[in-house]
Amino acid sequence: MSSDIEGEATDLFLALTPDRVLEAVEASGLRCRPVCYPLNSFENRVYEVELEDRSRVIAKFYRPQRWDAEQILEEHAFLAELAAEDIPVCTMRPFPDGSTLDRIDHIYYCLSDRRAGRAPDEFNDLSVERLGMFVGRMHNVAARRPAPLRPRLDADRYVRRVIAWLELEGAMSGSTTLAGSIKLSGAVKRRYVSAAEALADLADELMEGVTTHRIHADLHCGNILFRDGELRVMDFDDFASGPAVQDVWLALPGRDAEAERQREVFLAGYERFRRFDRSTLRLIEVLRGLRLVRYAGWLARRYHDPAFQAGWPHFGSEEYWERETNDLEEQLGFARKAAAAGTSPSPSVSESWTSAAEEEELLSNKDYFWDWEGD
Repeated sequence: MSSDIEGEATDLFLALTPDRVLEAVEASGLRCRPVCYPLNSFENRVYEVELEDRSRVIAKFYRPQRWDAEQILEEHAFLAELAAEDIPVCTMRPFPDGSTLDRIDHIYYCLSDRRAGRAPDEFNDLSVERLGMFVGRMHNVAARRPAPLRPRLDADRYVRRVIAWLELEGAMSGSTTLAGSIKLSGAVKRRYVSAAEALADLADELMEGVTTHRIHADLHCGNILFRDGELRVMDFDDFASGPAVQDVWLALPGRDAEAERQREVFLAGYERFRRFDRSTLRLIEVLRGLRLVRYAGWLARRYHDPAFQAGWPHFGSEEYWERETNDLEEQLGFARKAAAAGTSPSPSVSESWTSAAEEEELLSNKDYFWDWEGD
């Protein structure tokens, strides 16, 4: 069913025309109408396709060279486990051979039923408690067995490998692929690498002995849908093994007193189903730091894709790396203070903590959240 094209071209999804999308869906035995809508996604390509009976399915095409088939199927298996426990997630529709994964033009893809809903603009206490209950139930299932083929959320993957790749590829020194003729000063580069390495070392220290299991790993509000009172969590593409607190702080990423209060509401819901180790709250600030480095690495790896160049036109510039360096050094300070205090920081810990408004100026949603397209 596939026509061969070479690896780097498939990474840009050049062969994935609307006709090929419809062909891929019809290979599952479904009959399509000529209606195909692209949905927001930078990492993968996701389409809503209308069938002959006017119902719709979602076709997700995985970015080539990122996951192999076994790793993707481990994601699908986890979703099936969750659904079997009546936890509201989107499972994959089987193809005629019983598998949930197929391939066209070297691009793996899967199908799922369309699930409508709206990402919350903000959470009230009731929705926060319900989300905590959801995550507690999800982690009960997640802790039953390992995910040997999926990545681990740790400093090696999120920081050290990223820094090594950035240096190897010239992403911090004006590679023509990444940043035109910009040449980053050696002082800024040394500061960035020093802060990143210090965060990685602190993460190693704080995460030693911490229990890990399967987690969503990217549970920000853009991956949470509400419709008619029903909550549903989407997009397990980054599913990994890591500490449970990763699925707590990303859902409620604020650092102000209100965010901390809501985090306690979340944990009250969580602990109706599963005990939560509150000592791991001290990891929140170091996990923020790891994510900042990983985000920069993600942009660098994808910047050959025109969609990324359009979405982040200033990436790789001297101003970009100066801002990233300042943010990372500041985040290292937050992480060290949180580690010393034994918890996540709050404005009452020290006058040096930023207020909620100041934090919003320093770091936006796009600094933390993959595929975020909001303002």
